[in-house]
Parts: sequence; structure tokens; C-alpha cells
Amino acid sequence: MHVGCMGLAPASHDVVDSIPPMPSGGNLDDKRIGVGTTMYYPVEVAGALLSMGDAHMAQGDSELDGTGIETSITGDFKITLIKAAALEPWQQGLDFPMGETDSHWIVHSFTEIDYLETYAANPGDIYGASSIDDAMKNCYTQTRKFLMAKYGLTDAEAATFITVGVDFATTQLVDGRVLLYAIDATPARWRGDG
Repeated sequence: MHVGCMGLAPASHDVVDSIPPMPSGGNLDDKRIGVGTTMYYPVEVAGALLSMGDAHMAQGDSELDGTGIETSITGDFKITLIKAAALEPWQQGLDFPMGETDSHWIVHSFTEIDYLETYAANPGDIYGASSIDDAMKNCYTQTRKFLMAKYGLTDAEAATFITVGVDFATTQLVDGRVLLYAIDATPARWRGDG
């Protein structure tokens, strides 16, 4: 079971559509967001205003026809606020939802890194602008940025690690939106350090 929609309120708009994902989360529909996964979201407003729902018992990557096996959810969630002074360097630049499991990091990215900024006047324009090519470019950019900040890799080292150690795939191609993710093991394993 996983939580399809989880995130925090954006600072840019008082009201947002819950379907397109954004840097502070939203409807990611990633089956990897479940038991044992830690999610990191940038906090943009006081109180964070956490919202979650849209639980699925099962869903394949792409959510091709727009649904999974929907269910209600009752569970225990641990919510931790990491204050600005305690942020690690990689967390300071976090402008996308990040997942962590025992063995992998999960970078989420979209057609626009922040569609609310790109389409500030009419956020609904994202539905007609969704592009798997743009989502892939942004997912690569976010993955590279994360690896460089987290592990101190150079641009060239990050590109090489992505080439040999990162899998890219999609969680959804529906509702006029495209969401990709990158899963990577730690560079320590690739380097032979871990």
C-alpha cells in the first residue's frame, strides 16, 4: 500500500489544484511512498500544512488509465520538522520531493520544476503543457544537483554516476501531467567504498 498524494502547502498560491505535483509534494502517485520510506519536502509556509490521501493497494508505474486500486488508509506516520539551522547541505537546496529507503534515494521531478511559478497567472495551463521530454530533463537536472550536494561529486562525476547507477522511470502519464523519478543507490557502492 502507498500514499498517492502527500505534500505541503506552496507559498505562491492560496488555492491549488491537488492533481499536478509541485516542489512541496502533491499527487506523486509513486508506489514507493509507503512503509519504510522517508519523504523530504521543502517547507514553504508557516505550519507546513501537511496533507495526504489517495491511498492505493496497488498501482503500476505510469498509472496509465488514471487510477490504482483505491483504498482508505489508517496508519502511524512519523512527522519530523528539520529546522533551517539543522539542515544538511543537500537539504538546503531541496526544491523537489525526495524519498529515502534503506538502499535508495528517490528523486521526483515533473514537466516544470515549479509549474506554479511558470504558470503563475493560470496554473491550469500545466495540463496542456505536460511533456515527458521536459520531465526527463528536469529529473536528470534534479538528480545531478542532489548527487553533487549530497556526495560532493563534480558535475562530470555526477553525470557518470547517473549513467551507470541511476534508473529513470515514470509514476504517472495521466491527467495532463508527467511525473518521473530517478532511483539510485549511493555512490559509495559505485566507488567501492560501501
